[in-house]
Amino acid sequence: MADILLAPPVAFVLYLVLVGVLFGAGRLLAGKPNANTLKSSTYASGETASTTPAAPGYRSFFVIALFFAVLHLGVLMLGSSTLEPIALLYLLGLCFALIALVLG
Repeated sequence: MADILLAPPVAFVLYLVLVGVLFGAGRLLAGKPNANTLKSSTYASGETASTTPAAPGYRSFFVIALFFAVLHLGVLMLGSSTLEPIALLYLLGLCFALIALVLG
């Protein structure tokens, strides 16, 4: 019986039923909706919202993403290698690559 309940299609249907029951219970517990301007306004921690759109650049994001990609892949390569002198050379190259990314 437990094997049948753990089968993916049966478990999916059971989860859908559970989600439906929880969703219905939540709708019953929720109050009646009444629209007003306070509910639809933007919350800015007590300050007026800025009217100019923010347009941040992605350059710093890509530098950080590349830093962590190089760092994680480098550590993965070092962790799966044996302790040989070439691993030390690889570690030195990894350090230079990360320094070049930081100094940019």
